[in-house]
Amino acid sequence: MKNSKLSVIEKLGFGAGDMSINVMVAALFYFMSYFYTDIFGLDPVHMATLFMVARFVDAFTDPMMGLITDKFKWKWGRFRPYFLILALPYGVSMMLLFTTPNFDYASKLIWAYATYLFATLMFTGVAIPYISYIGVLTSDTKERLSANGYRMTFAKIANAVIVFSVPILAKQWSGPDGDLGRGYQLAMGLMSGIGVLLLLACFFTTRERVEHKADKQPIGRQVALLLKNDQWLVLAAACIVGTLGYAVRGGVAIFYAKYYLGGNEWVQSSFMTSGIIAATISMVASTWITKKYCKVGLFRWSQILTGVISVLMYLVVTPDDIVMAFVFYVAISFVVDLHAPVFWSAIAEAVDYGHFKNGERVSGLAFGGISFCQKAGGAFAGLVVGLLLSYFGYEKDVVQSENTLKGIALMLTVIPGFFHALLGVMMYKYKITDQFYDNMVEESGILKPADSE
Repeated sequence: MKNSKLSVIEKLGFGAGDMSINVMVAALFYFMSYFYTDIFGLDPVHMATLFMVARFVDAFTDPMMGLITDKFKWKWGRFRPYFLILALPYGVSMMLLFTTPNFDYASKLIWAYATYLFATLMFTGVAIPYISYIGVLTSDTKERLSANGYRMTFAKIANAVIVFSVPILAKQWSGPDGDLGRGYQLAMGLMSGIGVLLLLACFFTTRERVEHKADKQPIGRQVALLLKNDQWLVLAAACIVGTLGYAVRGGVAIFYAKYYLGGNEWVQSSFMTSGIIAATISMVASTWITKKYCKVGLFRWSQILTGVISVLMYLVVTPDDIVMAFVFYVAISFVVDLHAPVFWSAIAEAVDYGHFKNGERVSGLAFGGISFCQKAGGAFAGLVVGLLLSYFGYEKDVVQSENTLKGIALMLTVIPGFFHALLGVMMYKYKITDQFYDNMVEESGILKPADSE
């Protein structure tokens, strides 16, 4: 490409897109379970069922959106137009998601299904094009790496801002009658408006430079090739298990801070935000560690160590022990995310491995399949959170029983820790170390370094 360099403005605009997407990611990951049970008033089991239904819908809409972007090209490109067309509906869907109507329970349940499914559809409409956007933004691998650096930084900033500010704003804007439903609607309305502006900024400050090339094989052939790629299958299973750990911990964090630690909205916000900050620092540390230590080994042992620290947190931290809870939560959040940069690079290497092994390359569906596995893990986590809250006898806005408090503590520590430890063990089936990959590239008559771009 004659002009593959990206300006700082374009990189900022690209990062703004992920910041917008993470407005909804943060809301769903950290607040949705708490909002539905404590504020909206759903039974935890009904909430869990809703999360599962939504993920089954995603099983069809995600690949469908991918096919749409492959088939249609607008005057603005294949992916960029959706940032403009769907910006406002995306923002409205987030505000409706956090709106509590004055209906009877059955009608509220219907409202919850309608707004949650609408929000996930709008999220798919902007997220799938955005995930693919880096491939057409520039052909320069260094520029892609730099742009992704902006993206990941902006995503973490968005998570931190949302998680810290929304509970505090919701409390302040709940009015004299303490209506938290109104408070969350206004707080998320503000964040939704910002999300719309950020998505529009991404549209107006960036452009597509590279012609998108879809995988040539029929979809059935691509699926068959992926199923023959044993290393991709390991990563797909690892993604589901790892997301289970992440999402269970994230979904119950606000319950833990409020009920187990007895914290107000400031403690709740600070507790969740401290984990995000630790995770951000962890990603930087990971790049340093992998310069001297095997990245696959780091992946394995970071997850096993997360399980150990999680058990220690359950045994050491007592109710109302805020300081020790913060210390252990920060430690878990730091250690667990040491694997994150490794995981996303491993997907590309597994695609190369599949090309080497089978003689045919499947890229788009490989990444799309991992995206679906993330959502599947999140769905199972939502189901687990809802069912466990019900099992442990959780009731909103009351002094919880000792059994319930122990259950909430288990859900933040031992239960997600088990999934992470299992993930670490599973990664012993993953064999594409740096040395293995270099040898594969050198020895293969099919795979060339350019194929790994």
